[in-house]
Amino acid sequence: MANSKAEQTQSASPERMWTDLAVYYDEMYAWKDYASEAKRIEELIAERCKSRGNELLDVACGTGEHIRYLGDHFDVTGTDLNPAMLAIAHKKFPDASFVEADMQTMRLGHQFDVVACLFSSIAYVKTYDRLYQALESFYAHLKPGGIAIIEPFVQPEKYEVGRPRALTVDRPDLKLSRMNVSQREGDVAILDFHIQVATAEGVQHFRDRHELGLFDSDRFKELMTKAGFTRVEYLVDGLMKDRGLFVGAAEGRHG
Repeated sequence: MANSKAEQTQSASPERMWTDLAVYYDEMYAWKDYASEAKRIEELIAERCKSRGNELLDVACGTGEHIRYLGDHFDVTGTDLNPAMLAIAHKKFPDASFVEADMQTMRLGHQFDVVACLFSSIAYVKTYDRLYQALESFYAHLKPGGIAIIEPFVQPEKYEVGRPRALTVDRPDLKLSRMNVSQREGDVAILDFHIQVATAEGVQHFRDRHELGLFDSDRFKELMTKAGFTRVEYLVDGLMKDRGLFVGAAEGRHG
């Protein structure tokens, strides 16, 4: 039985794993209130963006669910490292543009009024050196007067080690369970997910390990300022509990 294709345990990098699991992503995160999050993002843009355009870069956009709502008001380009995620996003939102790109090294040859990096995607850079590279990249893609809106992972002091978590999907044609116990190695959160997926074809088992940087908010702001951002703030009241938002402007940038 251990060698049965339907019951074989699979373990791979997050990029490879989400090639297999991308089709289930929207089901796993059906609980997420993308509409209200997009509304909050729109309010922040209206308050703080001074470039007066409507071009928005959604970094690490995944399957594009924020674009479902942001696309009503903005000309959106989405980037992600995972081509399987981008394929789903493009199928759902054919009017948006999508580019496979790494947030640390992307050079799109275009500047935007807003750069947004949501749902803690920034945490995958893990280290402060890589965070700074990503922030420099965001800044380089902003028009003068544009803003970046970045949602980190849980603040270090709020991260709970040893807490069991579970998520389930219960549809007639799909049963899915995902469980983990939160771990920590220094300033990196370890989410070692154990996932079971049951469909008409059988049952598959996956292990999906994620490592996310737990960034100190003051140091994060310092790196944003070093990258060129002005009016840098950490907003405690973010989109999700205990995560907050970083916002910074590109007022003084040239070209």
